[in-house]
Amino acid sequence: MSEQTQIYGLRAVIEAINANETIEKIFIQKGLKGELSQELESLIKSEKLNSSYVPIEKLNRLTNSNHQGVVAQISPISYFDLEELITSTYESGKTPLFLLLDQLSDVRNFGAIIRTAECTGIHGIIIQKKGSAPVNGDAIKTSAGAVFKIPICRVDHIKDAMFLLQASGIQVVAATEKTSNLLYDIDFKIPSAIIMGSEGRGINPSILKLVDAKAKLPLLGEIESLNVSVACGAFLYEAVRQRL
Repeated sequence: MSEQTQIYGLRAVIEAINANETIEKIFIQKGLKGELSQELESLIKSEKLNSSYVPIEKLNRLTNSNHQGVVAQISPISYFDLEELITSTYESGKTPLFLLLDQLSDVRNFGAIIRTAECTGIHGIIIQKKGSAPVNGDAIKTSAGAVFKIPICRVDHIKDAMFLLQASGIQVVAATEKTSNLLYDIDFKIPSAIIMGSEGRGINPSILKLVDAKAKLPLLGEIESLNVSVACGAFLYEAVRQRL
């Protein structure tokens, strides 16, 4: 991948993790055995890294080199610390507006959302370490380079981010069809964070229970949902409209 560093080999990947490199995803050959592979799996578990077991053909497509059954992708960006970002946003005199993505998995949707978020002046995007679309070449291309212009934070769990935002006086609003409240009923002039769900499942039910407000878009046609990046754009621009 041209926009993203790839490393391969068991020892090299283990050393990269121990050196605190920002790992996007690790691909491991199915059925891989041995002490080093066990050490790697323990590290993946303890560091809560995004990984998947794949056939050797997938690894061979990723690299022509001797990968020893493991290929890791290192992020092309540095992630921000959420607590520091919240503090710096308040200190700058701005009214915080954040975006949380609950395990959004399509990289093109991710890239499109990043682009819209940058255009609408979002102060930061928050994603979960596991289950989220990676910041890879496709995401960078679809974002039109916006991925390098907007702070992105990675957390162990979206719930952790929600609790921190709420404790910092920021309301968390869920974009969900499971409500009678319309988007236009929400006050976005106050410190806010909008949470969007994944393409198939939407927002996790356990997360929906913890939000401060729920809102939906009016759908006047026969199709019951919008593409998540389109819906996200509608939410972000309503917040912009209210704040102008």
